[in-house]
Amino acid sequence: MAPVHGVKTITTNVGWSVLSKTATFGLKFVTVPILARLLSPEEFGVVAVALTVVQFLAMIGGAGLTAALIMQHDADEETVHSVFWANLCMALLMSVCLYAWAAPLGSLMGAAESAPLLQVMALLIPLQLAGDVAYTLLAKRMNFSKDAMWSTISESVAAIVAVGMAYLGFGIWALVTQLFCSALIRLMGLYSAARYLPLPVIRPRKLTPLLGFSSGVMGSEIANFVTFQSPMIIIARLLGLADAGAYSVANRFASIPNQVVLTAVMGVLFPAFSHMGEDRKRRSEALMLSTQVTTVLLAPAMFGLWAVAEPAMRVIFGPAWAHAWPVLGLLALAKGIITPCSTFIPYLKGTGHGRALFWSAVIRAIVTTGAVALAAWYGTLVDAIIALCVVNAATLVGYSWAVFRVDNIPFFIGLLATSRSMINAMIMAVCVRISLTSLQARLDNDYYELAVGAVIGAMIYGALLLLTERPLLRKLLQLVRTRNAVAA
Repeated sequence: MAPVHGVKTITTNVGWSVLSKTATFGLKFVTVPILARLLSPEEFGVVAVALTVVQFLAMIGGAGLTAALIMQHDADEETVHSVFWANLCMALLMSVCLYAWAAPLGSLMGAAESAPLLQVMALLIPLQLAGDVAYTLLAKRMNFSKDAMWSTISESVAAIVAVGMAYLGFGIWALVTQLFCSALIRLMGLYSAARYLPLPVIRPRKLTPLLGFSSGVMGSEIANFVTFQSPMIIIARLLGLADAGAYSVANRFASIPNQVVLTAVMGVLFPAFSHMGEDRKRRSEALMLSTQVTTVLLAPAMFGLWAVAEPAMRVIFGPAWAHAWPVLGLLALAKGIITPCSTFIPYLKGTGHGRALFWSAVIRAIVTTGAVALAAWYGTLVDAIIALCVVNAATLVGYSWAVFRVDNIPFFIGLLATSRSMINAMIMAVCVRISLTSLQARLDNDYYELAVGAVIGAMIYGALLLLTERPLLRKLLQLVRTRNAVAA
């Protein structure tokens, strides 16, 4: 019988995951701007294009088997070992294919210079997929504290190594080394934490029950990958590597809050929702609470970054990147619009609604790719990201409709409850932007402008939060009190 996981268990594991991401946030906040000052936009663009290919092949190689393994509560050791060897065989096959076809793939992506990098980075695919089963075992046990620890260690060490190599003049190889260090350290840590030793056992018949769910998950993940990575490829091909580098740097920085919160939340919620089974009441409670909390945390960060993007770009990345401040601001806006959807994908996956997940992802991928390509063809990098903002607004409505329909939640009631904090953040950001514009003559220093913007934004958002989200705040306070009482 599967263990029962309620809101308290979920919040504990989300806490561990968020803690690990927060620990690396400060380091990334420093290292990304340092690397941007040491490397050129073209170098960032080449690595970003190569990494896109590697991540895509690694995702296909996984075939969604580990996700299906989480859903199968009674999986035995033979099934686990069979999934490991199937993953590893696919990873090695993908790695060999990438090495052999690196040159034509690089040209196809609009970055012929990336061919040597692709051949080296092909080794990342088995490194990434080899750790999937160990992570899955930790996820099935809802033991995210150990994964959090090793994620923190791997990201921190890799970032320090990358900065050191960039200072020594290794150029793009600093970024490549960062990827390998992070993957290798995390791989060793996961196996140590999971206490898993692969045995030479493979039973194809054990994989058959997993294929139905895994194929749907793989299809949706491919579509999601296209959604998130197609802008990079389109920009590289239509606008050049310099614009691709500007997009990559701005996207890396704007994604840091998402990496802190969303990756932690999504990693925990998928196995948690899968354990809840048909208990719709607990499922709905966990869905609404997790969506509201992530929106409360993320929306002000993303919309606030949009409000102060111009001085932030000069302060963080230096004068060489100052021209790209609209890119940073619009990417933050695009990510802010989509924050209420952060829990919807793990919800649909964990509750077994593969068809709704698949078609939602496919439609989003097609619309995103088409809109960004059209905007880049007829306009500039800024036009392409504006198109991305429009698509994300439509995605918010579409995903909300799909999820609320599955869980029998009234659409407008659910949309208002999950988007209220985002609306507060939008109001706050507009007020900050207007305030900074009116005070610009007095604020002759970018650091002062950032500080004043942060203070004004915090005051406005705090007031709006107390005005509109008192029931949520009371619920969170009650959860904390209950947990403290149990601990005592």
